[in-house]
Amino acid sequence: MSGQNFSKKRQMILDTIRSTDTHPSAKWVYETLKEQIPDLSLGTVYRNINLFKEQGLIIPVATVDGEERIDGDTSAHAHFVCKECGCVYDVPATHAPISQETCALDGFCTHNTVLTYYGICGGCTEL
Repeated sequence: MSGQNFSKKRQMILDTIRSTDTHPSAKWVYETLKEQIPDLSLGTVYRNINLFKEQGLIIPVATVDGEERIDGDTSAHAHFVCKECGCVYDVPATHAPISQETCALDGFCTHNTVLTYYGICGGCTEL
């Protein structure tokens, strides 16, 4: 649970986002849940995703093929987006140190840091 008092539908949307490491789009979440929640609409999924982002429960990662991809893991880590296949991968913080102190230079007050690498993944490089 998220610690929030969410409706069952809203909680299922959040749980679905948090249960995958695919960095899903709203369409993916909708397609995954539509059989379990027959009255679910894509608009409802988008509204809930926006609410979750505002509350800091999920983070936006990147836009891939015109669709925003999101992450239910809000811990400090970076992402890698393959420009060929569109896959989004987690990059552990140990491989991409993210420091609030570094970002606080020149008097800036940093609330969060988003680091995304773009390139070609190993699978696409081998093709």
